[in-house]
Amino acid sequence: MLLKLVLATTSLLVASGARAEWHEASSQHFVVYSDDTAEHVKDFTTRLEKFDKAVRMLRGVPDSRRGPAARVTVYVLDDIDDVQRLHSGGGNVAGFYIPRASGSTAYVPRRINGGSTGISAQAVLLHEYAHHFMFNDWPSAIFPKWFVEGFAEFHATAKFGDDGSVTFGAPPLYRTYGVAAMNTMPMQKLLKPDPGKLSDAETYVLYSRGWLLTDYLTFDPTRRKQLAEYITAINDGKSIEDATKVFGNLNALDIKLTSYVKRPTFPSITIPGDQLTIAPVTVRAVSAGEAATMPMRIRSNAGVDDKAAQQVVVQTRRAAQSYPADPAAQNTLAEAEYDVKNYAQAAAAADRALAANPKSTHATLYKGMALQAAAEAEKATDRKRWQAIRRYYIAGNKFDNEDPAPLMLYYKSFAASGETAPKSAESGLLYASALAPFDLTLRLLAARIYLRDGKVPEARAAMTPVAYNPHGGKNAERVRATLDVLNRDGAAAALADLSKKTIDSEKDDD
Repeated sequence: MLLKLVLATTSLLVASGARAEWHEASSQHFVVYSDDTAEHVKDFTTRLEKFDKAVRMLRGVPDSRRGPAARVTVYVLDDIDDVQRLHSGGGNVAGFYIPRASGSTAYVPRRINGGSTGISAQAVLLHEYAHHFMFNDWPSAIFPKWFVEGFAEFHATAKFGDDGSVTFGAPPLYRTYGVAAMNTMPMQKLLKPDPGKLSDAETYVLYSRGWLLTDYLTFDPTRRKQLAEYITAINDGKSIEDATKVFGNLNALDIKLTSYVKRPTFPSITIPGDQLTIAPVTVRAVSAGEAATMPMRIRSNAGVDDKAAQQVVVQTRRAAQSYPADPAAQNTLAEAEYDVKNYAQAAAAADRALAANPKSTHATLYKGMALQAAAEAEKATDRKRWQAIRRYYIAGNKFDNEDPAPLMLYYKSFAASGETAPKSAESGLLYASALAPFDLTLRLLAARIYLRDGKVPEARAAMTPVAYNPHGGKNAERVRATLDVLNRDGAAAALADLSKKTIDSEKDDD
């Protein structure tokens, strides 16, 4: 989701006085790329890991201990202008996050210039990661929009102590003007799972009041139980009137919040540093070829339209031509050629990357994808040709059997060739959806399998988080309509309805 409006200075993403070269930091939950010193990049990634551990301790959520494919890739850009140029929406975007099976990515600035009460670059990233945490660790739950944003804002203001501790509870000063706007967003409207289309001003207030209510419910022992009962009621399908009964008189709750925000200090909780032990963080300087193609890699990963893809491929060819044996440079070129439908050139670049690094998952999958796209363009039906394509997806799965991307590609290849997917491919797809529950395409592919097999509870569980995603837009509307068909006419009718619909791939924004 995108953080908008007031922009300010940075604390976690400290600008380096002497920037040397691009570095990659690798940790249990993150891969970070930044044009900064090794020391700064390692410190930055260490703090992210401590943040993840602290949130888990605060919320009582165990670590899933997934493989390397589950990590979030973070690209640290120079400033807010770079982020806004990268994001197709432009505007007042301070950072953005793209959840997807092929690898979730976040794009944040190193610095944001502004006043001391504005949002920091640290808060941008922690807000985005809090969303990833919520959707990855509570994949089947429905959360109302105010809590999705309130949860993210609550954790975004985390403070990192010199002793390694992490403290939660600091108020977001950049939300000062919204927390008191009770008339704009009273409880009756705020607590609805979907408050409807909001203006920019109303959205700002929803974030602000969402944080305030989350903070209040987090630190008040009695109210904390009410929050759990309210979320449970929504997920049990109860009406909003029944769900909000747990809070008592909503006008009284509005008044209580107005009083709460006027207190001189806010409650907080500190997770001591000695409880936040993390796995080692390793740092390396990227290769010359990787550094030369890094700007194009970032742009491709963020998503390009046809015009931008043509620009990127020209730039990538120029940068990569001096590094034919650099796997990172050739991987970037393979993706750029694929994006402009130069499938033979994409496959050739993937081959060069594989020659340099035979265990490159990216190159392996792009070789298969390029061969598949060419086969589709030729309307090929030769089974041996398709079997050869699928070997690349099988190889990718062997590199990391918890990587959802090869499983998804393998399953989808059967529809592309006009064949019925075998049970093994379907099982792999369902596992991929469990590994990447935040990927909408995977969820709905899984729903189709469940609907065909008459497994209505499983199909509903797959579709419901999509249907009630606070940022789902048209996708959510389409899937809600399918759920209506399921409830009214049954699984077969719902499958027919869902099969007619396309799901847009969207950046996770506000």
